[in-house]
Amino acid sequence: MKSIREIFKNNPSLLDEPEVMQLIAYCEELQDEIVEFKFQKTDNKELPMLDMIKEVIKGCNAVEKEQMEHERFGYPPPDYQETISNLKNYIYERCRDEKIYL
Repeated sequence: MKSIREIFKNNPSLLDEPEVMQLIAYCEELQDEIVEFKFQKTDNKELPMLDMIKEVIKGCNAVEKEQMEHERFGYPPPDYQETISNLKNYIYERCRDEKIYL
C-alpha cells in the first residue's frame, strides 16, 4: 500500500487543501479499522469452526449418498468405521491447526 506522501509526491502543495486533509484523516481512520478487523479475524475461532462444520456436513452428505447408491444398485456398503475414524482425525487435526481446544 502506498503512503499518502508517496501519492502526492508530484504535487505536495495539495496536502494543504482542506478536502485533501479531510480525505487523509478518513483514510487513516479506515486503515486503523482494517488493522483492527484483521486482528479480530485472526483471533476469531468462529470462522475455522464454521469451515470445519461445513466440511463435516459435506462428508456426511457424501456418506448418505453412498448409502443410497448401495441400497439402489446393490453396491457394497460404506465402511462406516473408517469414515468415523477419518472424520474424528479431521476434526482433531483442524482443531490443533486452529488452536481450538475441545
